[in-house]
Amino acid sequence: MKNKIIEIFKNLDSKTIKIIKNGLKFCTIICAIALAILLMYTFTNTSPIIYEIGIILFKTSLLFSVEFLICGIVVDSLKKEQI
Repeated sequence: MKNKIIEIFKNLDSKTIKIIKNGLKFCTIICAIALAILLMYTFTNTSPIIYEIGIILFKTSLLFSVEFLICGIVVDSLKKEQI
């Protein structure tokens, strides 16, 4: 199973790899913003809405990163007509 996953990533198209990398960078930036908001809430303890915004942004960044990976692999497989 592990070897199959490694093989899938090795056979990705260069454009697909570039899109996945840029998407993961975008998700990392969103995650860093979310963590900064959550740290601000921890130290200032101002309003619960700040906590909710931080959690929602964090969940969104994780969801987008998984979607970039999975959709990149699926689109590359469709492009190569493996599916």
